Amino acid sequence: MKSSIQKAKTALHNLLRDPVLLAAMAAAVFSALFVPPSKAYWGYLDLRVLCLLLSLMLVVAGLQKVGIFGIAIERLLKLVHSTRTLAAVLVGVCFFSSMLITNDVALITFVPLGIMTLTRAQKQELLIPIIVLQTVAANLGSMLTPLGNPQNLYLYSLSNMTTWQFLEVMAVPWAISLLILAAMILFIKSEPVKALTSASVETAGAKQALPWIILFLVCLLAVLRIIPYSLALVSVITGVIIFDRPILFCADYSLLLTFAFLFVFIGNMKNVPAISAALSSFVNGRELSIGILLSQVISNVPAAMLLSNFTANYSMLLIGVNVGGLGTLIASMASLISYKLYASTPGAHTGKYLVVFTVINVLFLGILREVTV
Repeated sequence: MKSSIQKAKTALHNLLRDPVLLAAMAAAVFSALFVPPSKAYWGYLDLRVLCLLLSLMLVVAGLQKVGIFGIAIERLLKLVHSTRTLAAVLVGVCFFSSMLITNDVALITFVPLGIMTLTRAQKQELLIPIIVLQTVAANLGSMLTPLGNPQNLYLYSLSNMTTWQFLEVMAVPWAISLLILAAMILFIKSEPVKALTSASVETAGAKQALPWIILFLVCLLAVLRIIPYSLALVSVITGVIIFDRPILFCADYSLLLTFAFLFVFIGNMKNVPAISAALSSFVNGRELSIGILLSQVISNVPAAMLLSNFTANYSMLLIGVNVGGLGTLIASMASLISYKLYASTPGAHTGKYLVVFTVINVLFLGILREVTV
């Protein structure tokens, strides 16, 4: 009981320290000056997106806790015999896993494993380039699927695209991203390393992982609109209570609240005719460029939510906010995860990290911006 209370207090403390959440709350309060609070506010909330986000976060936390991702990286590391192959594994696992477990979870899971593995191999000089490439890989790999990141899930739900239509829109930038990443890895000098395993990774048996795999499939069916999202949420919460109740505290509730406040802000702005008309006129025909530019300042999730209400060209906006996750450190909030993980390592050179991060991100951004025009 004490443990649960402590976790609740920690979660509340983290909520109050989240600058994006506080900014979204301030925006919602400000917008209420133009449109006074009423029952209509409830209609602003996209319950499908909020329920699916919560379901996915809880299930992925369960999969992470039983060590299923550790099992995957363990098997891949057995194939490693050179620094270039090691880089390919560490970057590739972020790129491909992010399509299903989201970009932030991929980084939370595999960046620490990358740091540990490179340190054990005495290749600390590769920490910065590989972590930066892992970050880029997670942000770009996640663009292919509705599950990959919050802005994708939101725009997929809002636009009523079919899964095939979504894949058609994102397939080209995703494939080009993969090719650029592969080319970047070739610049890493190939030096021999001994066979590596992450001995400190704790994993559970198949019996412990099976319920979470089943619940993940339930979430996938809800995302694909095969079953109701409400059924998925009830199934997931029931499963969490039965199998591992503390996981209820592992969801990113600050993100859910941020979404809720942004729904209120955007709904109110849309109900102010002058503001709505001005924004619609400004955004229409410029979805790609404005999506990229706005993401650099407020990050790509809020940018997607704001701009989506003033355009019907969801395809270009989808590409814009995904590619817009490149560039500044805050363009994708997931990028901050990698930075914080690297900054906490002994002997970290944060200034050098930021320089390398910016150069590589701007390079990717420039190429993808050109090929998606």
